[in-house]
Amino acid sequence: MLVRRAQLADAAAIALLEREQIEAELDPSQRGGVMTGQAFSAADIKVLIEQHWIVVAEQQGVLIGYVISGRWSFFESWPIYRRLLSHLGEHSMGNTRLSKHNCCQYGPIWIHPHHRGQGLFSALVTQLKQEVSSHYPFMLTFIAEENEHSFYAHTHKAAMHVVDFFGFDGRDYYLLACASHTSPK
Repeated sequence: MLVRRAQLADAAAIALLEREQIEAELDPSQRGGVMTGQAFSAADIKVLIEQHWIVVAEQQGVLIGYVISGRWSFFESWPIYRRLLSHLGEHSMGNTRLSKHNCCQYGPIWIHPHHRGQGLFSALVTQLKQEVSSHYPFMLTFIAEENEHSFYAHTHKAAMHVVDFFGFDGRDYYLLACASHTSPK
């Protein structure tokens, strides 16, 4: 298995996985177009590859996982990210207040179900932190309250800490942050 920074040649495969897996975190009874407005387009993926960060895991030429991170300038047009940005200065990591200038948006992360539980999550996050750390000391993400598996992975394997709990558009979320220079467990 190879974990590496995404290349433009990966854009179509990442965009397809993003569309196919956008509702994977939801209970089957909740699926059916609820999150379609949150998927990245192929053009978005290309911008993320060229100007931000996508790390992929591939096995025998097939993408089996990816993680995305980006500057706030990319994300701030979406309502949920505008909500996060409007309250960002209320949150700290240690003695440092979080801001648009010292943290970036992290996520989503996706791993093929057959490859989960094999250390790929930590490998993707470790590589992403290496890519981001020279630009931002912190990464910020949100996880839906009902997504217990993701919450556990992020708090136990990615060294992320809860900095807030908030509601948006009928769902509740944990807001998590971590230092980009630390390695996942």
